[in-house]
Formats: sequence, C-alpha cells, structure tokens
Amino acid sequence: MNARPWQAALEESGALARLAAFDPRVAGTFPLGLDVAGSDIDILCHAADAQAFAGVVWQAFAHLEGFSMHQWTCGERAVVAVFRVAGLPFEVFGSPLPVDVQAGWRHFLAEQQLLETGGGAFFEAVRAARRTGLKTEPAFAHVLGMKGDPYKALLALAPPLS
Repeated sequence: MNARPWQAALEESGALARLAAFDPRVAGTFPLGLDVAGSDIDILCHAADAQAFAGVVWQAFAHLEGFSMHQWTCGERAVVAVFRVAGLPFEVFGSPLPVDVQAGWRHFLAEQQLLETGGGAFFEAVRAARRTGLKTEPAFAHVLGMKGDPYKALLALAPPLS
C-alpha cells in the first residue's frame, strides 16, 4: 500500500524521529482526511524547555524551504516553526504543556471521535464545509449547529482529561 502524499512528506521530513524527545504527535486535517488546498501538517510537541526545543527545531529544519520560527508572547509562550517538505507546509507547535492536555490535541481527539460516530454523511458535510473556506473547528461547529466560539464548543466534546 502506498503512503498518501502527506505521509510521504512526513516520512521524508524525519520530523517524528528528530522531535522524538518532545512526544511529537500529528494532528489536524491530514490524518482526519479533511485537508484542503493550503492545509498544513500539524505536529504537536511537549516543549517544557522552549529554548532547548527551539534549538532542536532550528538544527533539524532551518535548512528547509520556507522555514521560520517564532515564540508566542502571551499565554503558554509556545514555539511555532513552519517549513515545507515535498511541497507540503508543516507547522510544528511546541508547548510547555504535555500534548495530552493541549487544546490542539484535544480538538483532534474530539473531531476524530465525531467522524467515527457520525458516519459517511457527516464526514462529507464537514468536508464540504471545509471546502467553503471554513477552518476545521468552525466547520465541525457549523455542521453540528453549534453556536458561539467553535473552539470552546469542540473542546467541550473532547474526551475528559485523565
């Protein structure tokens, strides 16, 4: 069985091996099958030491097309790096929070569960909403008829923290 283009790009990047010390996990639209033109491959990491994480990311990916890295100046002060491999954009997110409690991971788990239980028609409705330009969480909220902040609404559907 051949890997899908995003999986081949992930393998080519070596990102999971290079970031192994930071519990890297792929989340977002590609593993859900909801990617659209311009979607990126999201990798969530636990970066308790932002400086050490940034050093590893710089060493591993700075030579790649479109590389840039910044650190948020508020909240959890996450480090975010972007680059391209095999024509696909990557976003590596390093938070001081363990991946299991990061909002991005919890959104991903909620979306995965909704797609598994919602069936094919639900999947197609979310994919159609994505194709209109909606981001992932707003697309789910739209299909589910949720009001208010779609990010908070999806987070409320995530499995409870253990």
